[in-house]
Amino acid sequence: MTSSTPALNVAMIGYAFMGAAHSQAWRTAPRFFDLPLTPVQQVLCGRSPDALVQAAEKLGWAHTETDWHAVLTRDDVDLVDICTPGDTHAEIAIAALEAGKHVLCEKPLANTVAQAEAMVAAAEKAAAGGVRAMVGFTYRRVPAVQLARQLITEGRLGQIRQVRAQYLQDWIADPEAPLSWRLDKERAGSGALGDLGAHIVDLVQFITGEAITGVVGLLETFVKERPVATEFAGLSGRAGTERGPVTVDDAAIFLARLSGGAIGTFEATRFAWGRKNAIRIEINGSKGSLAFDFEDMNVLQFFDAEEGARTAGYRRILVTEPEHPFVAAWWPAGHGLGYEHAFTHQVVDLVNAIAGGTQPVPSFADGLSVQRVLAAVEQSSRAGSQWHDITKN
Repeated sequence: MTSSTPALNVAMIGYAFMGAAHSQAWRTAPRFFDLPLTPVQQVLCGRSPDALVQAAEKLGWAHTETDWHAVLTRDDVDLVDICTPGDTHAEIAIAALEAGKHVLCEKPLANTVAQAEAMVAAAEKAAAGGVRAMVGFTYRRVPAVQLARQLITEGRLGQIRQVRAQYLQDWIADPEAPLSWRLDKERAGSGALGDLGAHIVDLVQFITGEAITGVVGLLETFVKERPVATEFAGLSGRAGTERGPVTVDDAAIFLARLSGGAIGTFEATRFAWGRKNAIRIEINGSKGSLAFDFEDMNVLQFFDAEEGARTAGYRRILVTEPEHPFVAAWWPAGHGLGYEHAFTHQVVDLVNAIAGGTQPVPSFADGLSVQRVLAAVEQSSRAGSQWHDITKN
């Protein structure tokens, strides 16, 4: 980055957990990577004026707006970063693209397939005029995940035969944990399936280069109602006495077939006590295996089945060398990266794509492919766990 590098003026809508992670990424990326455009944290948008001003000061945003519609009319905004609940994604993203703004939208892309299809149509129309759109599946940009994809692309695993994918958390395992928007189907679309399952669906399709073509699924809600959080509860961490219904799944399990002939098992739950953010992917091929666990995110396990039995075994690859994806911009070998770095890598890839006039990935079409899998799992579960093929229609 140089002082003469053109600016990329960013507006971010929403400033909670994801907003904080995205803010750090916009702030950090140009300081560690040489970018063709300089991200500028121009506008932060939210509904509560007082909280918004505090968030903008804390997270490094120059201006604020309380109406996202106003953001789209500003000449000093080139890109809109959407960090809001899923029920708002389609409306904001489509309007932003029609206003000529590049869009980064958090996952899952939308709450329904129909919404996602409308977003893809808007993105394709905007792309004809040089306006770009990307969905934020940040775990793709963990260096160990990138290395896994490289090894499979190079043929090191041979033909992919089996996949095991889990995303395990415990943040609502306590039945007295209060309701939040993530437990409301109208706002979140689904529960563990969309919040966590979307990530492992995308990771498997990204790493293997294959599409999920059919599923048989089972969804379960273990705790049917929870305390309704009050203003006091939000400040004290205690729940109120009123209770409300949980309208999403607590856990999702499904079997899948992939386009290359492999079979897979997928599990997403927010009820796995002791698991904080365990994303576990294991892929078995005709020539070897790979295994990854995000709770040890700088490591990739690799088994070469063509090595002689005398020395064969899983090889622990510490993915912190300058030759590994993204790592050269950071610390010396052995000095691991963390959760936040994947968001920075996302900004790097997005900025490079915008400057180069190319389609950033994952695209809205990639997000739609994930949405179709989620919908098929939900439909399968509703139908008594019957097999459900996934098509483009």
